[in-house]
Amino acid sequence: MKKGKILLIAALFLVSIVSLSYGKRIFVTIGTGGVTGVYYPAGGAISKMVNKKYKEYGIKMTVESTGGSVYNINAVLSGDLDFGICQSDRQYEAWYGLAEWKNKGPQKNLRSVFSLHPESITLVASVKSGIKSVADLKGKRVNLGNPGSGQLQNSKDILKAFGISLKDITPEYVKAVEAPGLLQDGRIDAFFYTVGHPNGNIKEATSGRIKVRIVPISGPAVDKLLKSHPYYAKAEIPVKEFYPMAANTQKDVWTVGVKATVVTSKKEPANIVYAITKEVFENINTFKKLHPAFEVLTKKNMLEGLTAPIHRGALKYYKESGLIKYIPKKLIK
Repeated sequence: MKKGKILLIAALFLVSIVSLSYGKRIFVTIGTGGVTGVYYPAGGAISKMVNKKYKEYGIKMTVESTGGSVYNINAVLSGDLDFGICQSDRQYEAWYGLAEWKNKGPQKNLRSVFSLHPESITLVASVKSGIKSVADLKGKRVNLGNPGSGQLQNSKDILKAFGISLKDITPEYVKAVEAPGLLQDGRIDAFFYTVGHPNGNIKEATSGRIKVRIVPISGPAVDKLLKSHPYYAKAEIPVKEFYPMAANTQKDVWTVGVKATVVTSKKEPANIVYAITKEVFENINTFKKLHPAFEVLTKKNMLEGLTAPIHRGALKYYKESGLIKYIPKKLIK
């Protein structure tokens, strides 16, 4: 009997040791976007930095390719993802209960971590379509973006700003990765894509048999849009540098854009958010070298374009590092 008790105690002790060791290993996932966009390598870069410090934090971070901003926000709030990358306008809409969240109401469990690269609303059109401005889209076949992506709402915002309804065009709703092929096959005349530059899909679109141009999105309609939508800002695409095969004669093209932001849930443990924030900010020079879109990043501008309050774990790091001075008081709760 005593022997049986001893064996039982030993077994329970072994289980507790195993449980403790596994308890130290934390698995987290970051939702990104399509594998050819910038979100996916951004998530990969963040994961790589965190995983290098596995012995210190016990965190294993993985990257998931997803449908984009709306999916990532909803998945973070439901607990299916720990972190997600989303456009700054989508973060704004989720926090205030607008657009896709109109029926659900304000998403008050959403939390900001930091911002990443700027993303330009990019309009690509075939030369033979004759599209040289947004106004020329009337009567054309235009891909606006897949449901659940940030770019779909961006496309609609631009069309509305220029007085174009969905009835004025033949809209398509496919993923950005499919649009260059459709354009080169002559199945669409143009497509919108909200993305950081340079981008592989845009390079593909400009390098095919059918000549294409990147169309400016500018003028009085845009000035009015900027006043009514605070998360948008003017942006410049260096066409000749990044897309030399485009038919554009001008070196740069003006448009408007948003920022990519990293979000999480209020429920995410503070120690995990702290570790991830610390690794990215303290290795920012390494991070900037991982993709051309990251070259413009500074610690200051990585705290811009945020709407939801800063997660307490990230806030701890910002206080320790003195970066708290760059954060609006309304984001500190």
